Amino acid sequence: MLKRLTQFEFLVAALLLLIICCLVFGAAVMRFFGHPLIWSVDMAQLLFIWLCMIGATRAMRDKAHIGIDLVVRYLPRRARFWLEMAMSVVILVFFGFLTSEGTRLTLMNQERRFGDSGLSYGWVTAAVPVGCVMLGIALIYNMWRAWMQRRDGQSLVYSRSAAEASITEI
Repeated sequence: MLKRLTQFEFLVAALLLLIICCLVFGAAVMRFFGHPLIWSVDMAQLLFIWLCMIGATRAMRDKAHIGIDLVVRYLPRRARFWLEMAMSVVILVFFGFLTSEGTRLTLMNQERRFGDSGLSYGWVTAAVPVGCVMLGIALIYNMWRAWMQRRDGQSLVYSRSAAEASITEI
């Protein structure tokens, strides 16, 4: 199931990136010939926001976000596990707040138009609550996996074990 989800995310992200590149390239070519595609930049920005949310979710699930562990790497493994669990709860609360406020903002921006594209600005602001829900699900999955494997002394919420680091998936 997770492998299928990962493949689907990769497909959507690759498709979004391809569309963004085509839009930007097409806009540059058309501008050169004196017929600018004004809406294409807005559309590329909108798609890029969604691409970032998909990428952030994948990075969360794969434990690939950049982290500064200068202090925590010296903690005993058990203390580090509990610290990461506590930080995860705080982050989930923050995601909940962003989801709530992002939803409110999205509803407020339904009538507002996004640049020259004619699309609702709600599509832009909807990336925040949807992205936070996706990130929250990925974080809960990592917490659950770390909890289930806590006895092995290797599994953490944010840090990859040697076995996890060696696995590369598309």
